[in-house]
Amino acid sequence: MVASKARIGIKQYIKDKPTKWGYKLFVLADSACGYTWNFFVYEGKSSLATGKGLSYDSVMQLLDLSLLGGGYQLFMDNFYTSPCLFMDLLAKKTLACGTVRTNRQGFPKKKANDLSRRDPRGTIRWLRDGKLLFLKWMDTREVTMCSTMHKAYGGETVLRRVKNPDGGWEMSRIPIPAAVKDYNKYMGGVDLSDALIGYYNVLHKTTKWYKTFFFHFVDIAVVNSFILHQHLSRAQNKSPLSQKEFREKLVSELAALSSTSAAPDLPASTSHAPDLPASAKAAEEPCCPEYFGSDARSGRRVCALCKLSGLKVKTSVYCTKCSVPLCFVASRNCFRKWHTDGHSQTV
Repeated sequence: MVASKARIGIKQYIKDKPTKWGYKLFVLADSACGYTWNFFVYEGKSSLATGKGLSYDSVMQLLDLSLLGGGYQLFMDNFYTSPCLFMDLLAKKTLACGTVRTNRQGFPKKKANDLSRRDPRGTIRWLRDGKLLFLKWMDTREVTMCSTMHKAYGGETVLRRVKNPDGGWEMSRIPIPAAVKDYNKYMGGVDLSDALIGYYNVLHKTTKWYKTFFFHFVDIAVVNSFILHQHLSRAQNKSPLSQKEFREKLVSELAALSSTSAAPDLPASTSHAPDLPASAKAAEEPCCPEYFGSDARSGRRVCALCKLSGLKVKTSVYCTKCSVPLCFVASRNCFRKWHTDGHSQTV
């Protein structure tokens, strides 16, 4: 969810999310590093729907042709998991595993030998339907899984707190299905990507809904670049930068590129021109607006032109040549008026 309360039809409300209001993005991310492979913005009911549900359509849209058939393993939560989706992915040589809702179409409804609330931790019940494995595992509560790549149980155990015969609690190892263990290990690529974006994001408050998207897409691009930087650094046996250092270096390099590309090429005849004295250079210096402080919120002073009109309007901008504070906003451009009316000649 990209937080926003803009008045637009594609905005969503999901009560169970930490960010309840905003734009909903479906994301495919690498489970190991959080690299964003693909994403799209949910815009509501689509005319290209297959009739198999939003969860089915979103997964198939995220897995483009370059990924399908590559033997990848896909992990997902219970919103996406369905037997129909898993069988279609398996037909395209893509393995899948995820938690599943028991009311999904195709989920077995047999009650014989099912789990009960009184079953101890580590109890496993499973059922195989062709290539599909359905299993239930009792932890603190019942966990229901579906997979096309796992055995029901391979001998794995996990440390949990269980009751002993005396009624007390003790740490003990209990059986755990491989599907649950791998799901806990690999499910979280999207969460990792969101966390990396949230540490240092460029999102600003704006009244334009499309700017919110733009800022978030910039964050995705920067985080993906940072992840590639980490992998390349480790491959070259170098110490990778932290994300903060990477962003600072990226900004400085972009600023340097912008300044060099914006500088006009000097003609050849001026290459041997004599150096001007300091007084002449100061006279040729253009009038440019600049902030008093590091941003628009610090170092505010009364505008010189507004003061002549009897007003006391504070501004954070001044002229670098004239050294006078002047308003420089969309509704009031005292900077331009000051220089066009000839006030700069009297200072």
